[in-house]
Amino acid sequence: MTTAHPLVVAADGVVLEEILRVAAVAGCELDRAPDLPAARSRWTRAPLVVLEEDAVDDEVLLPRRDGVLVVAKGAAGVDTWRHAALVGARRVLCLPDDESELTLAFADAADAPAERPGPVLAVIGGRGGAGASVLAAATAVEAARTTPALLVDCDPLGGGLDLPLGLENTPGHRWPDVHLSGRVALPSLVDALPRRGTLPVLSCGRTGPGPTRRALFAIVTAGRRSGRAVICDLPRHLDEGALAVASAADLVVLVVPVEFRACMAAKQVLERLAPHTDHLALVASGHSHSGAPPSRTTALLGPPLLATLPPERRVAATLETGEFDLPPKGPLVTAARAVLAELLAGPASRVEDFPMAA
Repeated sequence: MTTAHPLVVAADGVVLEEILRVAAVAGCELDRAPDLPAARSRWTRAPLVVLEEDAVDDEVLLPRRDGVLVVAKGAAGVDTWRHAALVGARRVLCLPDDESELTLAFADAADAPAERPGPVLAVIGGRGGAGASVLAAATAVEAARTTPALLVDCDPLGGGLDLPLGLENTPGHRWPDVHLSGRVALPSLVDALPRRGTLPVLSCGRTGPGPTRRALFAIVTAGRRSGRAVICDLPRHLDEGALAVASAADLVVLVVPVEFRACMAAKQVLERLAPHTDHLALVASGHSHSGAPPSRTTALLGPPLLATLPPERRVAATLETGEFDLPPKGPLVTAARAVLAELLAGPASRVEDFPMAA
């Protein structure tokens, strides 16, 4: 059986305490061995081996493998590099100077890629009030019934996606509480987020900053790597972060009310989106006052029509009270399932497809 945890080989003492502290910051669980003989059975199975330099034993020979780090307290000397060569380690980290590198190594191990990357969906309204946030929330709730998912609020002016889900008083991190640089230890972040059932929600706050392009890169990449379905609610004011998410998404859904003026507004949004994705689809929302069919939306804008989303009194009532309820039947859940089917029909993009953060 393959262990899911990095292996730390170190005797009790200051260095071990430092390693354990750094792993805790990275949200990484560890497997421990006091010396190399005790580590022998787990040496090749661990995704990462972190070895205190004093634990190296000239008489204990272990198979060469990648992913071995030697940790030294203070500056590395000649003996440190000799110890590293004995165990085939390509890197020596000196604490406390290299603490950030050790943190990143643990975060990488904790966030090991899933066998199949998770799909990324971006939902955006053709005009304000189109129902994009509701559809994004419904799609995420529906996805979470069968697979790990993550709902990401990318609109700092949207009032917070935790509100319609009834999570505004639920403890947990919102975007103003999340400070990211580089790779994310997703398990730790997910544990800190409010949840609706099994669905973690990263919402914008009512005050404070929204997500930066770099932060969105970190979250979407981590979610995809972990195999989660990542559903992103995009703002209509398409800033660099929103456009980067659209570029990374396996599917971008534009929600457009069945009104001529709404179609014209959506056309402007579409013109900005088009250079960043070729995976666009439409959901037509509301009722046409002129009696025009939803297919008219497709004819005016071009992308294929996935579903229609007429108003539902029950859903509107629960949204108003903050008690979001996704009925087992009806237009909203039908649209959410149609979007999910389209999303899952194609292969998920690679992690590297996300534009590098500036």
